[in-house]
Amino acid sequence: MTVISNSLAAADIASTMHPNTNLRQHERTGPLVIERGDGIRVYDDRGKEYIEGLAGLWSVAVGFSEPRLAEAAYKQMLKLPYYHTFSSKSHEPSIRLAEKLVEMTPANITRAFFTSSGSEANDTIVKMVWYMNNALGRPKKKKFLARIKGYHGITIASGSLTGLPINHRDFDLPAIPVHHLTCPHFYRFGAEGEDETAFTARLLAELETVIATEGADTIAAFIGEPLMSAGGVLPPPAGYWEGVERICRANDILIVSDEVICGFGRLGTPFGCQKYGFTPDIMTLSKQITSSYMPFAAVMFSDAIYQAIADNSEKIGAFGHGFTASGHPVGSAVALENLAIIEERDLMGNAARLEAQFQAGMQSFADHPLVGEARGAGLIGAVELVADKATRRPFEKIGKAGAVASVIGHEEGLIFRAIGDQLALCPPLIVTSDDVDEIMLRMRRTLDRLPAAIAAEGLV
Repeated sequence: MTVISNSLAAADIASTMHPNTNLRQHERTGPLVIERGDGIRVYDDRGKEYIEGLAGLWSVAVGFSEPRLAEAAYKQMLKLPYYHTFSSKSHEPSIRLAEKLVEMTPANITRAFFTSSGSEANDTIVKMVWYMNNALGRPKKKKFLARIKGYHGITIASGSLTGLPINHRDFDLPAIPVHHLTCPHFYRFGAEGEDETAFTARLLAELETVIATEGADTIAAFIGEPLMSAGGVLPPPAGYWEGVERICRANDILIVSDEVICGFGRLGTPFGCQKYGFTPDIMTLSKQITSSYMPFAAVMFSDAIYQAIADNSEKIGAFGHGFTASGHPVGSAVALENLAIIEERDLMGNAARLEAQFQAGMQSFADHPLVGEARGAGLIGAVELVADKATRRPFEKIGKAGAVASVIGHEEGLIFRAIGDQLALCPPLIVTSDDVDEIMLRMRRTLDRLPAAIAAEGLV
């Protein structure tokens, strides 16, 4: 990408610090300025069309031009543009949304607490669980179990739960008591001579060992994405979640299902926990809850957790936590309309119906000389680029090949996420069969151009 010579690009370079960005590189190349959206496509300020193959940031279920969401926001702004939910105040949109989410989630989930982002939601979960265990007279039960390559946000607490080095390095994280377990990705972390069944057994044995070593009376919760997304689109091995649930239940450890990406149909089921057959105590919801038209998130949790927190709030005077925008009326109204669209248009069913075609498309890249593994579930997938296919050897400079692929993808009119050297796709849930074919065609063209491009960069 080269610097776009216009006032917007220059102003961006001069005034904005971008998240998750090499800032010096950004100063040299400038931004890709997206001007408008239409369905699964977005257009830059030169008019170039792109299929948004990552739904923004894994999040725009209904596409980039849904008038019903704009209308819902406008109507709510005219009626009540803002009010808070502190000190027993409320309003109809947040009440109706809480009702709807309780209805949609598993039967044991009975309460909602609203935030503005998944990071805030997972930060809230840490505080809620600590608060609850103090209230129950278990002051030592504060540690969290997470996984290497898991992603749960970037605040101090949620960033500590995240298991990605770039989100820890030089931020002095982890800053809370968390133990990161082996990443459940068989292709990259399986031992020599180990099959997937043995790999699952080893990971579950590790979990039991950590609990025994640390003490179950010190471990509060296990947090995980049903399918790990920002770590590279990593479906769990067979039997993994069943075993995790069994071990956690035996040791009185809460299970937190981070559904920020998997939730609301991404995997062809309402929530990822249902895809993989486990029942969480707490769920984190965001992204597709509003299709990211408004910042919004929810913590969903069981009655047992609520009762302990409620009792303690009466004992000490309040549950002293919340955000200015918790349950924001405009965000709540947009979420309600977005969920109505998902249901009316059967977008969860669309993901289930297109899963076979989408995953077959991903698997068609497995024979490419630079692809070590193609993987995914539902309407989410990734290919992992490797320097040596036979030995699974990664490139010496992780991320360079992925960055080259991303540039080519833009040229081919396809936006995907380069996670190091893993190229991830996660299109809006409104995609059609023809759209899937076009996405795979553009990805194929990108991969076909890649060997010559990385050779020119001296990466092989």
